[in-house]
Amino acid sequence: MEMTLQLTIDCSDPQRLVNFWAEALGYVPEPPPGGYATWRAYWAAAGVPEAELPTGAGDVPESIIDPVGHGPRVWFQQVPEPKAAKNRWHFDLKVGGGRDVPLDIRAQRVKATVERLVKAGATVLRINDEPDLGQFAVAMQDPEGNEFDVV
Repeated sequence: MEMTLQLTIDCSDPQRLVNFWAEALGYVPEPPPGGYATWRAYWAAAGVPEAELPTGAGDVPESIIDPVGHGPRVWFQQVPEPKAAKNRWHFDLKVGGGRDVPLDIRAQRVKATVERLVKAGATVLRINDEPDLGQFAVAMQDPEGNEFDVV
């Protein structure tokens, strides 16, 4: 039996996170299944009761996919409650190239990605600049406060 992986992220504004994480991960918004104009139309045809769909749910994509099909699907599920504490998972966006790449080059790559993601709505939490340990990484938050690292 084949297994696929989906990461589901609870949030208050799925479209905002679709836009941010598509930019961050190089993903694309997932189009609705063939023959349906929207995900909402698909869900209605599949029998999902209207009462289970928040206003606007499925009118625009709420999930993103890897355009080359290697990474997992990410679904941003709208929930009524706000984020309450530090998330117990996080993305590590590994853009530096690994320890075989000189630290100054890794740091430049990390800084360029951080700059791009700040423009997309992220916030820098802290910079971990530890040259004696061969490390440069930046802890960040997405537009809804979910933490992630750029390394």
